[in-house]
Amino acid sequence: MDVPSTLLLLGLVIALLLLLRWRNKPKNLPPGPTALPLVGNILSMDNRSPFKTFLKWSKTYGPVMTAYLGSQRVLVLVGYETVKEALVDNADDFVGRAPVPFVQKILKGYGLIISNGERWRQLRRFALTTLRDFGMGRKRMEGWIHEESRHLLDTFKDTKAAPFDPTFYLSRAVSNIICALVFGQRFSYKDTHFLRLLQIISGMLQFGSSSLGQLYNVFPRLVDLFPGKHHTVVKEVDEVKAFSRGKVQEHKESLDPDNPRDFIDCFLIRLNQ
Repeated sequence: MDVPSTLLLLGLVIALLLLLRWRNKPKNLPPGPTALPLVGNILSMDNRSPFKTFLKWSKTYGPVMTAYLGSQRVLVLVGYETVKEALVDNADDFVGRAPVPFVQKILKGYGLIISNGERWRQLRRFALTTLRDFGMGRKRMEGWIHEESRHLLDTFKDTKAAPFDPTFYLSRAVSNIICALVFGQRFSYKDTHFLRLLQIISGMLQFGSSSLGQLYNVFPRLVDLFPGKHHTVVKEVDEVKAFSRGKVQEHKESLDPDNPRDFIDCFLIRLNQ
């Protein structure tokens, strides 16, 4: 097939896709920028700072608008009052979370962050109750924070007043407080296994906000066909899962139902009820 015929065929396919989208588009959607077939509005967005694009569009289409990330239609809310009205005043109607393909690939639909349905509601309710019982917002947690602060200050002193990037130091401290709640223990800042896990989690978050990560969330099946960082991240996250499974097994072997030590103990006790 020659080039003109190919271009003509491509043009007809695009026109057909536009027609089908227009015919199948609900009539009561909020206004928004015109989207292209397959790619949606991605080509006109700032990939590094999508929120800047949304702010710009809101001046034309208002604080509630429709946009397309690839073929995925999304509702965009801009501004404090608009977000508050949706997520606070009408929280029950907006409690669900849209599926994020890369997160789905890693977590398989489980977890508290990106999940939905009755299972998620029960897990969230259990988690909030358990974390509160184990010190969330109470004196017990304040003690953990004070202890971790001392370790953090000692680490700062070890720098001998030389310039340093505090980012990773702070992530160690915050992670240790979470570990105290979940695993019942903290880890040394020099623990190589602990540092490796933090590095993996940091890499996963960085990938999620990268251009490739955003592309994966739009075309997951297509991107999966090619080699890239996404395959590496998935394999590395398996290390975190293996570590967590090991901790759960340790808790099973030393569990005392009458004296729960942490979140894992409470979860195991609840499973056995």
